[in-house]
Amino acid sequence: MNKGVPSEKMALNLLRKAGCSKKVVEHCARVSHFAVQIAKSCRKKGIDANVEIVRIGALLHDIGRARTHTVDHGIIGAQIARELRLPNSLVKIIENHVGTGIDENEARKLGWPIKSYVPESLEERIVAYADKLIAGTIRMPIIGALDRLCRGDRIPENAVERFRLWHEEFLDCMK
Repeated sequence: MNKGVPSEKMALNLLRKAGCSKKVVEHCARVSHFAVQIAKSCRKKGIDANVEIVRIGALLHDIGRARTHTVDHGIIGAQIARELRLPNSLVKIIENHVGTGIDENEARKLGWPIKSYVPESLEERIVAYADKLIAGTIRMPIIGALDRLCRGDRIPENAVERFRLWHEEFLDCMK
């Protein structure tokens, strides 16, 4: 594959060829649809969101689930994306979408290469946010997403706060 952004059809084929289940592909398509709505709303508010990067990044965000359904799917998905020579903007979306991002301390605890995996770009934040609001193929209310995010005691408070800030940011765009 070249270094260009694949088409929607190509991205769906990449998911299938990687070995993603039908359920994962359907989830990715739903996340993409919602993320594109957010990106378009941002653009209408004068915020320069790259809708195509959001569309394809959201489609590919769970490509690592072809190999694992653990938290490591973000890291593994980024490896797959690099092997496919996808643009770095897509690799970063895939790598940084897990939870509300993994900071350096959390990465150390997980045994990951020590760096920040917290979404930085607007496009990364949009995809990570949309992913948290889609359970399977069902769009959840913010309360449901927060409840899922806060289950257990392993989620750091700064991760929950990051999600709340994204919600405020994107809710403002969608008004």
